[in-house]
This record gives sequence, C-alpha cells and structure tokens, in this order.
Amino acid sequence: MNGGVADQPILVTGAAGFIGFHVAERLLEAGRYVVGLDNLNSYYTPALKQARLDILDQHSGFSFEKLDLVDRAAVAQLFARYRFPVVIHLAAQAGVRYSLQNPQAYVDANLAGFLNVLEGCRSNGCRHLLFASSSSVYGANTRLPFSVHDNVDHPISLYAASKKANELMAHSYSHLYRLPSTGLRFFTVYGPWYRPDMAMSIFAKAIVEGHPVKLFNRGQMRRDFTYVDDVTEAIVRLIDRAPQGNPEWSGMAPDPGSSAAPWRIYNVGNNRPEDLTRVVALLEQELGRTAERQLLPMQPGDVPATYADIDDLAREVDFRPATSIEDGIRQFVAWYRIYHGV
Repeated sequence: MNGGVADQPILVTGAAGFIGFHVAERLLEAGRYVVGLDNLNSYYTPALKQARLDILDQHSGFSFEKLDLVDRAAVAQLFARYRFPVVIHLAAQAGVRYSLQNPQAYVDANLAGFLNVLEGCRSNGCRHLLFASSSSVYGANTRLPFSVHDNVDHPISLYAASKKANELMAHSYSHLYRLPSTGLRFFTVYGPWYRPDMAMSIFAKAIVEGHPVKLFNRGQMRRDFTYVDDVTEAIVRLIDRAPQGNPEWSGMAPDPGSSAAPWRIYNVGNNRPEDLTRVVALLEQELGRTAERQLLPMQPGDVPATYADIDDLAREVDFRPATSIEDGIRQFVAWYRIYHGV
C-alpha cells in the first residue's frame, strides 16, 4: 500500500463485526494505523464482538470508537478529528430475515448511517471510500453467474434494497463531489470468528447439539461461499485503486457496474457455488458427527443460488480466491471447536 497515506489512520466501521474485524487485523499486521468504529449492538451476542475487539486492542496501532453511525453530530466530529484518507465502511444492519421483522433498523443503520459516512468523507478530504454491498442486490435476477454489469433493480428483501440504495447514494456523491467510491458485493462470507446468525454457524450448532439441520427449498440451494481471508485480500488490494471514472461509459448504454464518475462496483466471491448439502457433509466430517436433515420450503426473501462473476476484480487487481471450501470449513470448525469448547 502506498500513496502517501501509510502513516495516516484508516477508518474501519463495523470493526467488531465479522468482516470488519478481519480487515482491521490485516491492516494492523501490515503496520497501518486503524480507527475501528462499532456500536456493539445486540443483533447477535455482543460477547463475540468484544472478543474480536480484545484481539484488535493488542495492536498498538488500533484505536476504538464506540459510536452509532446514526449519531450525525458524533460522526461529523470523528471525521473532522481524523480526516481519514481511506474509509472502509463495513458497518450495517445485517440479515435478510431480520429485515422482514424490523425494517426500521435498516433505514436507520443502512441509509441514515451511510449518509453520515458519505457526508464525513465529502467534508474531510477522503480519497477513497470502500463500502460493503451484498450479493443480495441481485434479487430476482436468475442469470448466473451474477455480473456487476447486470441490472439489479428487483430486490426481494428490504436488506437488499438498502444495499442497492447504498450503491446509488455513493454514486451520487461520486458524481456531485468527485468522491472516489468502491462498492463491494460480498458473497456468503464465512470463516473463523463467524457470525452466529449465518448458515454455516447455524448448521454447526445444530450438528453439535444433535438438532435437525434445516435446509430450505428442500435442500436445493447453492451458495458462493467465500472465505474471509480472500475477502480481506480483495479489500486490501483495492485500497490504493481508487476509481477514476470510466472514460468509455455512455448514458446511451449505461453500464450498471461503472460510471463516468469515480465509482465502481465489484463482486467479491469464490466464483464457485456449492450445494448446501455438501457444506453440511463437510461440516459433519470435520465435527465427527452425523446430522439429521430437515427439508423445508423456500423462505421469503431468499434465492435458490448465488454465483459471482469476478472477472473485473481479477482484471483490476489480479484477485483470485485462494481457499477451497474444504480448507475453509476445516479452519472454521477448528476455530468453532476452540471458541465454543466443543
């Protein structure tokens, strides 16, 4: 990493979260100064978030700010104090299912909170904003693999809609204020320090406790499981690749994945979807236990398959995922056993 900002602080929002923790740790290990922000909410157990923070706190270059991004004045003060050259925005109200029950949380965190981040970047000279989007934006699109050059105007959950809105909000700031912005559509990220509300953790818990593993769409589900170290690698490679604007972009045939403004969207995936039934089998193998499978109908807001086209990311930063599903699950289960005392 270069560009004259190596000794300046990078802001990582959601630093106590799953991906945010791994990104912050990777930057700290590279000798970067990281300001981590998180509100430590109770969407899932704050004890797991605190355990991640305890690891980050062991690095001398880490500073933590307990702050809610909805607090406009506090966010403005933070940005004015540090004038971050790079912001990696990973904080959000996550979860597709939860958005069906508590939609207001997504408006607050994902829309109002993101607007405050954009304003902080605009007013304080940010040179590159990288922000988390999601594979869920592809919604009703069924053409595989999903490409950033496909239309994504048909979200099927409010969570997905909020992530698409983030992409549009960032584009408007890139166009109006020349704020370089890169949106990252993550595909089913997993690994050590994983969230307990995600499929692989739910499966592992059920297997360990002897409960049925619930497989929706009668088990006919495929996901592009992406190991967290691969996601972190993609983010690190993109930090110094702030978009400049696509000179070939045309309003006569608009490309949804790029712009004349300094704005880009990338898929960050494994480029290889896996059957959920195979994932369960690999978990059984690593945990040394057999699971009962419960086949259920499709859930609202869900899609049968995800599959990332990562050609743009490969071309721009020579990124290719390096972790197989077998190795990834092995490392996830090794952490799961230690953390949960299995």
